[in-house]
Formats: sequence, C-alpha cells, structure tokens
Amino acid sequence: MIGFTLSEEQAALQVKARRFADTQMRPYAAKIDSLPSPNFDRSVVERFAAAGLTQLVVPVEYGGLGVGSLTMAIMCEELAAACAGMSTILAGSMLAINCLRAGGTPEQKAKYLPLLADKKGRLGALAITETDAGSDMGAISLLAKKTKDGFALSGSKYYISNAGIADLYIVLATTDPAKKYTGLDLFIVPAGSSGLSTGKIEDKLGLRASQTGELIFDNVRVPATGLVGRPGTGFLATMQALDLSRPAAAVCCIGIARAAYEAALEYTRKRVQFGRPLFSQQAVAFALADMAVSIDAARLLTWRACDLIDNGGQFTREACMAKLFASETAERVTSQAMHLLGAAGYSRDLPLEKYYRDAKATTVLEGASEIQRHIIAGEL
Repeated sequence: MIGFTLSEEQAALQVKARRFADTQMRPYAAKIDSLPSPNFDRSVVERFAAAGLTQLVVPVEYGGLGVGSLTMAIMCEELAAACAGMSTILAGSMLAINCLRAGGTPEQKAKYLPLLADKKGRLGALAITETDAGSDMGAISLLAKKTKDGFALSGSKYYISNAGIADLYIVLATTDPAKKYTGLDLFIVPAGSSGLSTGKIEDKLGLRASQTGELIFDNVRVPATGLVGRPGTGFLATMQALDLSRPAAAVCCIGIARAAYEAALEYTRKRVQFGRPLFSQQAVAFALADMAVSIDAARLLTWRACDLIDNGGQFTREACMAKLFASETAERVTSQAMHLLGAAGYSRDLPLEKYYRDAKATTVLEGASEIQRHIIAGEL
C-alpha cells in the first residue's frame, strides 16, 4: 500500500526546514548572489551547522541525524526554494558523505563521518571532474602513484563544488590509466594537506552562493589508510554515491521550480491587465496549471526513488529519472514564470531571473541530462 501522508516527524522537520529557509536563507539570498566572485559566506555554513542541517545524512552512530532519503528530500526542497546556491553547499558535502557511506571502511567511517557531523560546520567535497574527464570517468588522469607508505597524488580537478572551502576532499584518481574504470580509486585528502592548493574559482551564471573551483595536487601524500575501501573499487563507490545523491539534486530542482511557480502565481493574481487579473486569462491560468503538474510529477518521481533507497530496493534507474525530469522541469518552469511576468521577470528587482540562472545549472550538475538518459536506457 503506497501512501503520501507525511509522518509526524517528517511534517515537523518540514516545518523546521521551512522556517529556517525563510529566516536564515531567503533574507540573504539576493545579496550573496549579487556579490562578485568569489563570494562564499562562511556564516551560511555556520547557520546550517547550528540547525543540524550539515548532519542530515550522517548515520546516528557517527553523530549525525541519520534521516532517511525521503525525509532528506522533504527538508531540502524547502531549503532550495529559498536559495539553491546555499543548498548546493550542503549537497556538495553530502556527496562526500555518501562516498564514505558507500565505500568507506568501518575505520574510515568512524574517523571522518563524525567530523562532518559536528556543529563546527565542517564540509566535505567530492572531486571527480577534470578538463578531459567528468562524464567519462574512464578518462580520469589525476595519478595516484604508489609509494612506500601509501600514495602520491598529482594532477588537477576542475569545477569542484566546495573547492577551497571544504575540510575534507574525497578524490577520484587513477592508479593505472590503462585500466580505465578498474584502475580508479577514491582517496581521502584533508584540507591543508601539503601539496594541495586551490586554483581558479569559477564566476558562475547561477548557484552563486556556492563555491566551485579548481583543485591542484602537487605530489600530495596520502597514507595507505586514506584509500577508500578496497583497491579498484573507486568507480563503483562513486557511482553508488551519485545514485544516493541524485534525489538531493532532484529536490534542489523542485525547490527552484516551486519558488518560480509561486512567484508567478502571486504576481498574476495581483497584476491587472485589460481590467482584470492576469490569472483570469485562460492562457496564463493554463500555463500555471501545467507548471503545477510538472512540479508535482517531479516530486513524486523523487519520492519514489527515495522510498526505494529507504527500503533497500534497486533505485539507480528511478534516481536518474527523478534527476532528469526535475532538472528539465526547473529549467522549463523558471523560463515560463519569467515569461508570465514580462519585463518585471527580467528585472533583478524580483527573484525570477535568479531562479532562471540557478535552474540552468541543474541540467548539468551531477550528471547532465544526456548522462541520465544514457543510464536510464542501460537500465531498460
């Protein structure tokens, strides 16, 4: 029997997340978005940590809240509706946490997960993308050379969420480029490691409250205990982490789309043209109806994927479907909302143009739409 009624705990956490978003995110969103890059605001993370939001997906035994995937989705939608850029900071840290959950040894989990769950606002980051590798992980060139007591990492990573601000990096590198996927491993690299530096910070179109940039590895030493899981399992652990994180990416898209829809709905109810509110025009009302349907469909796809995760089912296809549909819904809905507001929607006096810029990024992050379709087709 499938039900859609939230539990008392989920409803309470949804209210908590919405209040936090309204008081601790929304008032600062426009200001942070308008600052020149780099514009990361550490106080954002401090507020997240104080509210326990950096601990959401860390298991209880490691000091986290250990909420299920569905509860996470319900809460993170509220955060993303206030500011997707700030929410992306959390999402980037969740990727690192999910890598440790998926592939880490018991010792690694016991050492590092509590650090990412404390109230100091420590952040994680997953470093995959390179100039010639990202979607094609088999082309990863950052080299992990075996040493007497561990590994030495050399190379660069690009477009990394939380680059330069994370306290802990989970880095995908190759021990043997000829082996492609089977030569990939994940490595734990604390910030401040000798030889690790931050390169260019991207000046992005959207999601500007989050920091994205380059990481440079110059013979960064990693002890043998810094290898995540068993040798040769880096690709599998990374894919598992991405599967777990795609519902979080999907709810970020849903939050953006919902915020744009609600802004358009309010505006068209108040804006009078030809002697009556815009909403009374059938073309306008039908456009808003289509937006509402798409947002609800994206949410239900995401909730299904989350439910499968929480109940131990197979969820790769469903997670990709949710992320694909939600990201394309966000792009379409924000564009329609801007159109309904006309010139007002194009103005920076209203948040529609920010939602529009934020939405565009969602079709690229954590696997572009084409990659989602590729995975879905393979699952079929």
